Amino acid sequence: MAHPMQLGFQDAASPVMEELLHFHDHALMIVFLISTAVLYIIVVTVTTKLTDKYVLDAQEIEMVWTIMPAVVLILIALPSLRILYLMDEINDPHLTIKAIGHQWYWSYEYTDFTDLEFDSYMVPTQDLSNGQFRLLETDHRMVVPMDSPVRVLITAEDVLHSWAVPSLGIKMDAVPGRLNQATFMTSRPGVFYGQCSEICGANHSFMPIVVESVPLLHFEDWSLSMIDASP
Repeated sequence: MAHPMQLGFQDAASPVMEELLHFHDHALMIVFLISTAVLYIIVVTVTTKLTDKYVLDAQEIEMVWTIMPAVVLILIALPSLRILYLMDEINDPHLTIKAIGHQWYWSYEYTDFTDLEFDSYMVPTQDLSNGQFRLLETDHRMVVPMDSPVRVLITAEDVLHSWAVPSLGIKMDAVPGRLNQATFMTSRPGVFYGQCSEICGANHSFMPIVVESVPLLHFEDWSLSMIDASP
C-alpha cells in the first residue's frame, strides 16, 4: 500500500514485481555511475588549465567512448527483455478471471466456475468502515488463491479502461471488442489496491481495483459462499 511522501515502489507481492524492482535498482545504479562519471569529466575539463594532445586526438579514447555506451545498453537491454518474456509467459494457469471495465465500475467473471460473477463498485466515503481506504475500497473484492498462477482476461464494454495493480506488477489496457490477457501469481496473502489507469470519463478516479490473496482453502470456502449467495 502506497503512503504519502513515498519515494520508492510499493512492496512486491508477486515474483514479476520483484524482478521489476531488481531491474529498477540495476538500471538506476548504471544511471548513477554514468552521471557521476560525466559530472567528474565536466568538472575536470572546466577547472584544469593543462592540455594534452594525446587526450585531444587519440583513437584509443574514441574507441572507448564508442564501445562503452554499447556495452551499457546491452547490460540494460538483456535483463529488460528477460522480464518482458516473463510477463508475457502464461503456462497452465490454475484460475482464469475475466475483468470487464464499465463506466465506472469493474465486473469479474470466474470462468472456471459455473455461476460466479459479480460487479465491483467503489464504497462511498460515508459508508466506509474503520480501516478502509477512501477511493480505494470496493464492495466486492477480486479474491484469488495464493501461490497459484492466475490469468486475467481484460476487456471493456464502453470506453478504454486500464486494469492496474502496482504491487502485483500488472497493468493491461481494457479495450472494447478486444480481449487482452495478463498473468500474475501472489507470493503472500494480503489485500492489494489498484485503480483504472486510463482516463475514461468523469468518474475515472472512482473505479478502484481490490485484489485479495488468500490460502487455497479459504478461496474454496469463499467461492462456495459466493455461488450459494448468487440468485
